[in-house]
Amino acid sequence: MHEITFDAHRGLLGPYTMAAGLAAALVPGAAPELAAAHDIELRAVAPMLNLPVRRSSLADRLPQEERILIPAPLRTLRLANGVAEFVRDHLEAAGPLKLRVVNLAEADPTDIELLAVLERRVPALTVVREEHGPPHPGPVHRFGPELDRYRNEGFHHAMAEAGAALLPGLPEGGDEWWTLLHRTTTALAALEREDEARDLLDLARRVGHDPKNLATAAYATAMLLVRHHDPARRDPAEAMEWIDRAVALAGSLADPRERAFHLGFDLNGKALVSVRLGRFAQALELVEEALALGERELAPAHPIHRLVLHANRAQLMAQAGRTDEALIGYGTAIAMDPGYPDYYLDRGNLLHKLGRVAEALADYESAMRLGPPFPEPYYNRAEIRFAAGDLAGARADLDHALELDPGFGPAYVNRAGILAGLGEYEAARADVARGLAADPGNAHLLAVLGQVEAARGRPEEALAAYDAALAVDPGLAAAWAGRGELAFERGEHHQAVADLTRALQLGETAELLFNRAVAHRAAGRAEQARQDLLRARELAPGDEDIERALAGE
Repeated sequence: MHEITFDAHRGLLGPYTMAAGLAAALVPGAAPELAAAHDIELRAVAPMLNLPVRRSSLADRLPQEERILIPAPLRTLRLANGVAEFVRDHLEAAGPLKLRVVNLAEADPTDIELLAVLERRVPALTVVREEHGPPHPGPVHRFGPELDRYRNEGFHHAMAEAGAALLPGLPEGGDEWWTLLHRTTTALAALEREDEARDLLDLARRVGHDPKNLATAAYATAMLLVRHHDPARRDPAEAMEWIDRAVALAGSLADPRERAFHLGFDLNGKALVSVRLGRFAQALELVEEALALGERELAPAHPIHRLVLHANRAQLMAQAGRTDEALIGYGTAIAMDPGYPDYYLDRGNLLHKLGRVAEALADYESAMRLGPPFPEPYYNRAEIRFAAGDLAGARADLDHALELDPGFGPAYVNRAGILAGLGEYEAARADVARGLAADPGNAHLLAVLGQVEAARGRPEEALAAYDAALAVDPGLAAAWAGRGELAFERGEHHQAVADLTRALQLGETAELLFNRAVAHRAAGRAEQARQDLLRARELAPGDEDIERALAGE
């Protein structure tokens, strides 16, 4: 077994110090098509390799001031999974590898995360961890391209560390100070360190005079209040006060193009606050105002700003039931940046909801292909496969979604349901346990637990699980249906009818109607049973069980 050693001390190269060394060691000997398939991930972790660009998005070709999309915290998990798949596939051809990593105590969180993914996903790799190693100076942060990389790639820990190191040495209120402060507060918010971000923004307001920077600070404060990771600390009403201040300041800017950009940005933020306050019509008006402003005053510049507004407008149109206009909006955003995967996912979800399954599937698979791997498109494709009766394909997609992110709770719900339906009750119960460990109050998981307990002949435990699910979500039809089945098995036919009726009120299906018909008949209600069967036949024409039940009246 070949062995290599890397120093992970972030003082050497910053984020992905270890990953850069690993990429430099493996890429030259890897199949070119394999490296090309993971070009985004490898370029992100090892920019010094200057790998050819195969996949790119619009942002890669724009100046820094127009790159307004900040990657979410899960971006680095996507990169880690892509690198892990490259290493896994390369080692299948090259043979096993022992990776010794030193100075992990001083590693950037990106390398720590990557190492965990490598250990979990690459069978041919043996990792030897050493917390300490040769001493090095601490990270040296500079204002310039290194700060741009942290921001562009979503290296939030490094960005926050750089801000803490550099801000005290910059003249307060200068251009560099403001730029670094805005980037630092964004990073702190992404790391769920909102209090530190708020302290910096309050400092900025005490020393600042430029309305453009004060507007940005007011906008950032509003976003902290409306997106706080602790729901109990969200305050959309106060957020509206701050975003109104941002809009007023942006509207006072003298330069027309600068005013159009910042005002449009803040109007879009106000739309988000309006959504959180339940004011959907107002939100749509605000986004349309921002979009009209951008197209009139900025086009063809600031394309990302404008495509985000098209996508946000599409989302609000979809919520308003204006699906044709929503699809046009998503199509416009995608046409403006065909290499950005996220809006394919959004459009695919709308197409799926509309029953346009083939088109939804194509969008999900575009999202899989265009960027580093993430679980959502596989989870969504699993739903399509499940509905088509492809249980093996659905299960494979859910397996992959959870391999990419073991904390992706919705996949446990669906996989547990499939496993229970296949009679693999212990495996289903294990998925429920994993899901509930991450989300103890998940009503859907509790409902699956009820299904599993019922199948194992434990009706009291099943009823307790269904009741717990309904305590969390009284609108969960599956739990009412499960309670109804338990009541029927106990001979409590009237209770079974009542529970199944609650389930039907939440969503009519042929299966629920058939089951309620059986309960009605057992309770001596032949006419009600017949009406349910007739309605079930309308929903599922040709169903043999329904036809036999009607024939046996």
